[in-house]
Amino acid sequence: MSQLDLISMQRYLSQSYRSVNLNKLNGLLAEIDFRNYLASLGYSNRVSVGGWIARNEGAGNFGRHAIAIFPEAIQPGQPYPIGRPLPSPPAGLHTICATFHQIGIHSYYCAPTIGVTNDPRSVSWSCMQLGVPHPGAYQGFPATITGFRPRVRRYGWLRNTTNVASVPAISVPEEFSKENLRITFQSAFMAEVSDIDGIFWGNQFTYPIEIKEKTVANDNKLGDWFGLDVGPFVKLAYYAAKRGNLHSIFVVREINDTVNRQLIDWWFIKFDHLAQFASWTPVSGGRNMLGGGSSVIKIPKSEFQRMTGAALAAL
Repeated sequence: MSQLDLISMQRYLSQSYRSVNLNKLNGLLAEIDFRNYLASLGYSNRVSVGGWIARNEGAGNFGRHAIAIFPEAIQPGQPYPIGRPLPSPPAGLHTICATFHQIGIHSYYCAPTIGVTNDPRSVSWSCMQLGVPHPGAYQGFPATITGFRPRVRRYGWLRNTTNVASVPAISVPEEFSKENLRITFQSAFMAEVSDIDGIFWGNQFTYPIEIKEKTVANDNKLGDWFGLDVGPFVKLAYYAAKRGNLHSIFVVREINDTVNRQLIDWWFIKFDHLAQFASWTPVSGGRNMLGGGSSVIKIPKSEFQRMTGAALAAL
C-alpha cells in the first residue's frame, strides 16, 4: 500500500530526536495553537507550512549560500506510491517563496513517495523550486540541490532511543515529514540547518516566524519581559540582514504557568523593534530544544503587540 502508520512515524522520531524536553514539547503545542488561532482570525491561508533553512559550511564560505525546504506532510494510512501524481504546492507558498528568491534564498516544496509500507527509510522526496517566475517540474531531492559540500562520511542520524510518547499525535505527521526531509538532506550535504516555524504573508512584507510559549518574568530594569534564546535571535537577525521585502517576527503564546498552560494572550514583535529594545545583557535560561543549556535575550513585554486581526492586517 506504500503507506506509513503513526507507530512507524513515532518510532522514527524516537531515533532522530536527541530528546523531548519540556521546551520542545511546549514549542510543538504552541505551533498547533498558533495555527488554530490564526484560522480563527481568518488568516489560515496567510501562513506557510513549517520547514527548514540550510546554509553551506566550509572555511571562507560559511553561510554564503542558503536554501529553504518545505515538506508535504505525510498522513498516516494514506498511500504515497512511487509514480503517484505529485501535488501542487499550497496556495500562497509560491508567493511567499518569491520574497526568499529575491534575496538569494532558493526555496523548494518537497513531495514524498514511499517504497515499503511502514518503513520510514524507504521514503524518497522530489522537489519543485518555488519563487521563480516559471516553476518547473518536480526533480529528485536532494540530487538537484547545488551549492553545498557533499558529505563524504556516513553519519548515524537515527541512533537515539528517545521516548516520544508525549509528542501530540496531531503533531507527529508534520514532525516526521520535517525530520525525514532534514535527514535526507543532511545525509547528502554538510550544512547548518535550523527550523522554520512558518512564514506569514503580510499585506506589506513577508515574515518568517519564531513561535515560543512563555511565562512572563520580571526585574527592576525591564519590568515584565519575555525571553528568547540566542540561537533563534541570531536566526531572526540573519533574516533582517537579508532584508528586501523580508522581515521577521517573534510570536509569544503567553501562559499562566508551565503546568496548566492556560492561555493568557498572544503577542508578537517585529525583529527591528526587538533588536532595538532587547537587553544587552543575556541571562542563563533553562534547557533548550536540543536538551542543552541556553542563554536568553530579555525583551520588555511592553514592546510587544497583541496579535489581533487588526494587527495582522497592518503587517
